[in-house]
Amino acid sequence: MVQKACILRNSLPGPFLTTHAPSQLAVQKPISPPLCWRRFLLALGAGWVLLMGTSGCTTPAEARAEADQQVYAIIEKRREELSEFDPFTIDPATETLRQELIDGAELEPVDLEDLLVIAAENSREYRDEREDLFLVALTLTLQQWNFGVQESAGADASTSGTDNETVDQEAGAIWGWSKVFGSGLQVLGSLALRTVRLTSSASMDRSWDSFTRATLSITQPLLRGFGAEIVLEPLIQAERNVLYAARQFERFRSTFAFTVTQQYFDVLKQVNKVENEEENYRGLRALRLRNESFAEAGRLDQIQVGEAQQDELRARNSLLVERAALATDYDDFKFLLGLPITSNLPLDPAKYLSINTWEWLDLDPPEEFVIQTALSRRYDYMTAKDLIQDAERDVHVAADALRNGLGLEAGAVLQTRNDSPTTFDSSDVTWEAGLNFDLAIDKLPERNAYRASLINEARAKRATTKLHDEIVADLRQELRTLISARESYEIQKSAVALAEERVQSTLLSLEAGRTDTREVLQSQEALLTSRNALTAAFTAYILSGLALYRDMELLRVTPEGLLVDTGPIIAYMESLKS
Repeated sequence: MVQKACILRNSLPGPFLTTHAPSQLAVQKPISPPLCWRRFLLALGAGWVLLMGTSGCTTPAEARAEADQQVYAIIEKRREELSEFDPFTIDPATETLRQELIDGAELEPVDLEDLLVIAAENSREYRDEREDLFLVALTLTLQQWNFGVQESAGADASTSGTDNETVDQEAGAIWGWSKVFGSGLQVLGSLALRTVRLTSSASMDRSWDSFTRATLSITQPLLRGFGAEIVLEPLIQAERNVLYAARQFERFRSTFAFTVTQQYFDVLKQVNKVENEEENYRGLRALRLRNESFAEAGRLDQIQVGEAQQDELRARNSLLVERAALATDYDDFKFLLGLPITSNLPLDPAKYLSINTWEWLDLDPPEEFVIQTALSRRYDYMTAKDLIQDAERDVHVAADALRNGLGLEAGAVLQTRNDSPTTFDSSDVTWEAGLNFDLAIDKLPERNAYRASLINEARAKRATTKLHDEIVADLRQELRTLISARESYEIQKSAVALAEERVQSTLLSLEAGRTDTREVLQSQEALLTSRNALTAAFTAYILSGLALYRDMELLRVTPEGLLVDTGPIIAYMESLKS
């Protein structure tokens, strides 16, 4: 990346110095810059060149682009390790669907795949999760920088005086660097260029002193703080945190996709319920009109007319309640997707209301395989086990902090002589070396930190065993739920068929005068209940299957939509046959 050099501006007073002619009155006159300021400006120019070569100002746009490039590379690598290759970005689309809907656009009917894409682009929760992963990776770049070569550079220039007399002039530049190594060795170096011109009323010497100073110093811990396991722990933990965040993001994608699907089917279920209520209301209204006609003709008593009227009113009220519930479900769904609440959201549920779309529901993975697969694939369980290792390393680092400190320190300075800022003489090197010892007494903070690390280690182990048991218990329950939902779905299909036959039979009997209105009303109510129960059973059947595969970490979100990875199950079933 091309860096733009900062412009150093210094406001300097005019180049006027006071000169004194012998035996004459003092006369103030300007001193030509080439004579008086030459070395001052040369030193400042040297600092400028030094700055140009070692540092520069980064614009906000460049800083953002550089950070994004580095962070996205880190995230891409981690996601590839998890077999996730779809593009990752935290930047919103230039034209979001939400804004288009606010501006008055209308949606075409959308299916589940469309809804998952809409949720990924517009959901606030989804964007939060993406940004959380980005921020964790951004923290890693800081740790990587901490263990890289760090450079610094600067320049300064100043002049001072009294009244109209310039007394002191000084300018210089410095470039420095530092590096921390895995053993704990820290090396610092610098190169400084300085030029100074000092005058006073007691001395007429206006000569310039210019020199260059090179320094190098090292510190190496020999006891406490020694070794890569201690020194590199912040970097190691930051790298592992990125892996954990990547796992959490992928786990979120599958759980969020399940949530979207769940609310999608809740809406479809409520749509079907409203349709059933509407059909029931139309049937009861027709029955009430028929009874009123028969009563006017003297062929039916008023009791049966009143029964039909009461059931029609109840049906009308139920229809209003279910329509209001449907509107609420739509609003909740749009909120989850991140769409404007007042927008229209037409759904295209055609293929999802067919059981053939969900053919994988017929698979019956055994409990042992389900549990084994989940414990080997679940991202959250992997992270829980890795956190035990993190806690063990924390114990090691905390124990190291209780040790005595012993460090080696050494340094050297090489400075040029005046008026020779580019000529170094090795005989002018000054150096020093020594050891420092820090006796480990009064270490109460370190003692407490060590004890806390032991407790955290025990907690990490308990949290892992707890998650293990929760996963096993949830999977066993989900298996039972899936089996029960499958059986319930088959039962409700038969119940609806019987209820429809009963309605037809009672209507024929009513026409023939072999039954009364109460029987018809009861059969209509039974049909409505059966249809609603069938819709609920169908939805529960699909969602219970998705929940099981989600918690086995076999529910994948792909560019083509929601995908159930049945490969491991089919392979296992085939292995049993062979």
